[in-house]
Amino acid sequence: MPMRIPSLWAEARLAIAHEEEVRSSVATNFHTSLESLTDDLPPRNMHDSYTQFILHFSSDPNLLEEYVNASGGIRTGKLMEHLDSLAGSISYKHVLGPTKSELKVEEIGLYIVTAGVERIDMLRPLTSDHDLRLSGQVIYTGRSSMEVVVRIESVAPRGTQEKDETILLGRFSMVCRNAKTNQAYPVNSLIISTEAEKDLFSIGQELKRRRASLAQRSLSRVPPSSQEAAALHQNYLEFGESISHHNYGHQQTSPSVKTVHYDFIGLGDSQDSLSSAGLDYTAELVPMGETRIERCMLMFPQERNVHQKIFGGYLMRLAYELGFSNASMFCRGRVRFLALDEISFKLPVPIGSILRLNSVVLYDDFIKEREGNGEDNVYQLVHVGVRANVVDIKTGTEKTTNEFRFTWRSEEKLARVPGNHHVEVKKVRKVVPKTYKEAMLWLEARRAVAVGDGIRALTTKRQQNRS
Repeated sequence: MPMRIPSLWAEARLAIAHEEEVRSSVATNFHTSLESLTDDLPPRNMHDSYTQFILHFSSDPNLLEEYVNASGGIRTGKLMEHLDSLAGSISYKHVLGPTKSELKVEEIGLYIVTAGVERIDMLRPLTSDHDLRLSGQVIYTGRSSMEVVVRIESVAPRGTQEKDETILLGRFSMVCRNAKTNQAYPVNSLIISTEAEKDLFSIGQELKRRRASLAQRSLSRVPPSSQEAAALHQNYLEFGESISHHNYGHQQTSPSVKTVHYDFIGLGDSQDSLSSAGLDYTAELVPMGETRIERCMLMFPQERNVHQKIFGGYLMRLAYELGFSNASMFCRGRVRFLALDEISFKLPVPIGSILRLNSVVLYDDFIKEREGNGEDNVYQLVHVGVRANVVDIKTGTEKTTNEFRFTWRSEEKLARVPGNHHVEVKKVRKVVPKTYKEAMLWLEARRAVAVGDGIRALTTKRQQNRS
C-alpha cells in the first residue's frame, strides 16, 4: 500500500481546493456508519498486518547505485525513509484489512500518522553485498493508537551456509484520526493466538507504559535526579570553567584543552573486571552552542504523502543527513550510525513551506567494542539533536514540527584496550553545556545513550551465547 501520492500535483491542487466539501459529504457518511460500530470493529490477527519487501542489492547493481554512499556503504537515511513508509503501510493494512490495496483518504474517512519513533537501533553494520529484507507488523493496539515493530535483515545468499541476520530493529507509534475532525479514531483490536504473539503484545504494552513514564520524568517537567545532578556537577568541575571565557566556531580548534582521566567502568565494565584500567586523553573543549549547524529548504510537492503533506520519512532522511554531517565534523572523521533515540512528530509540514533544520551536538562519551578478533577498541560516541521548524515568511515566526535524536560513533578507533592498563589517547573533542537549558539537553541525551548502551550490551551477550 503506497504511502506516496502517484497522481499529478496539478490534479492534487484541485482536490485540495475542494477538500472541505468532499470531506464533509463523504467522510460524514462513513464516519456515521462506523461510529455505530465503534465497539464492534472486527478484530485482526496480529499476522494480518505483517508486511515485507526486499531490496535486491546483490543482484541489481542499478538499484544499489540509488542507495550507495561515498564510501561504498548503504545510505542509512534512505532506509529510514522506507521504514516510515513501511510502518504507515502496516498500520493501514491493520485498520482496513489485509486485502485492501488502494488508499484514498477522502473515501475511507480516516487517516493514520506517525506520532513518534521510540527507537531505531543498528545491531550490526550495513553491508552492500547482501540483499536486505524490510519487514514489520502491528504488535499492540490501544483505542486509537498502534505500536509497530519494524526490522531490517541481511538475507543469506542461496546455497551458502550463512544465515539471515537481523541488522536493525525499530519501534513506531502510530495514531488514527478522523479525516474530517482530526480527532482520535478507533482502531481494530488484536487477536492473540500464539505464545510468541502474546510476548509481542506484552512488549507493545510495556513500550506504551514506558513512554508515558518517560514523559512524566522529562526534565521539562521534573528536576534531575540526585545521580544526574552529581554527574552534571562533575562535568562542570572538569570542563565548565575552562570554556567560560572562550568563543570560537564549529570548524575551529579550541584554545581550551585539558588532560583528563576516564575510568573504563563508565564503558559498562564492572569494578572487579577492570579495576585499574583507564584512559588518559587530552580534551579539546567545545561549547554546545558552537556546534550548531543549520539548513533551510523549500518543501516541494514531489515529497508529499497521501495526506497532501510532506512525507515524514523524507523529513527523517533530511534530519539524519544533517545530523551525520554535524557528528562527522565534531569527530573530525567519518562516523557509524548506532541508534535513532527518539523522534517526535508535533505538526505536519505543509507543501510549499520553508523548513529550517537545526542540528546541535548534545553529548559525547566513549564506547568500547569487542571486535571479531577478540580485541577491545575504544571509539568516540556522539549524540546529536536535530530540530525542524516551519518558518512563516510573513511574520518570520517559527513553529517546531519535529525533533530528532541520533547517536553515532567514530569510524576511527581511539585506542586499543590492552587488559588492565591505562591507555593514552590523542586529543578528543568534548562538548560542554554553558547554560541551564543546555545542561538539561545534555542530561536528556545522557539518558538516551544509557538506553542504547543497554541494548547493545544485550545484543553482544546474545551473539556471544550463540557462538
